Amino acid sequence: MDDRTDLFTIGQLARRTGLSVRTIRFWSDLDLLPPTARSTGGYRLYDAAAVARLDLVRSLRELGIGLDDVRRILQRRMSVREVAQAHSRALDAEIRTLRLRRAVLRSVARRGSTTEELRLMNDLARLSAQERQRIIDEFVAEVFGGVQPGPGGDGLALAMRTLPTDLPDEPTDEEVDAWIELAELVADPAFRLRVRAMAVAGAAATSPPPAMPSVEPARAALAAGIAPDSGQARAVLDEMVDPGLSRAERLALADGIAAFTDRQVERYWQLIGVLNRRPPFPPAVPAVEWLVAALRAAP
Repeated sequence: MDDRTDLFTIGQLARRTGLSVRTIRFWSDLDLLPPTARSTGGYRLYDAAAVARLDLVRSLRELGIGLDDVRRILQRRMSVREVAQAHSRALDAEIRTLRLRRAVLRSVARRGSTTEELRLMNDLARLSAQERQRIIDEFVAEVFGGVQPGPGGDGLALAMRTLPTDLPDEPTDEEVDAWIELAELVADPAFRLRVRAMAVAGAAATSPPPAMPSVEPARAALAAGIAPDSGQARAVLDEMVDPGLSRAERLALADGIAAFTDRQVERYWQLIGVLNRRPPFPPAVPAVEWLVAALRAAP
């Protein structure tokens, strides 16, 4: 210590603050802690204000604030509040990424995935919200491109394009699985062809698709093991549609319903529901398929 004033050497600062001499010297070399004076031997000396400045630098570093931002704060080019807000946003993004990684790893553990599947799942899950939406937008553009709006097709395209597909801030394992399955589904050429066929059928229709009767009787018949071409099925069918329909009318109704019925398309909406945290709904397509088969089998 200098006899004239209360000045401290780097070694004395280290003992006073608990920081290492190497750290203090490093910060001083970066001009974060300029010396107050120099001893006759050329050693750096620091006053009480420098001690307070050192405490501030240490606090900022412990909060994870980078050295460049620390310098801006010390030079009063940025306020502590501005830096804290920026780092808070960065930490939020980092925490969200870590949660996503954890959810992906849990999904991998459940699936017993291969190395290639792990890479794909990780890539898909870490996409930004904009990148995830772009996957859906590209799917919609390819599937519905050139298809003129019609009474049965325009609603499907609009719904598939506008429903959000972002992962929640804290995704559950189920939500990560849903996004991965959704991304794989919209990339499936067979699925794209089926959805386009539905869109084309809707555009070509001169009237809206036939109204769907309640599928509960068909669901019950399916659960009971009633074959759609059996005598019991005819009683169920008469409960669902007008018994007075001619065979030609029943066949036309079956074709109209079948054109807009697909298990993968229903799965698409189930996955969207998971991502939007909507209550799950039981599959209806198996019952609708039973109805179509019963309509076609009826004399």
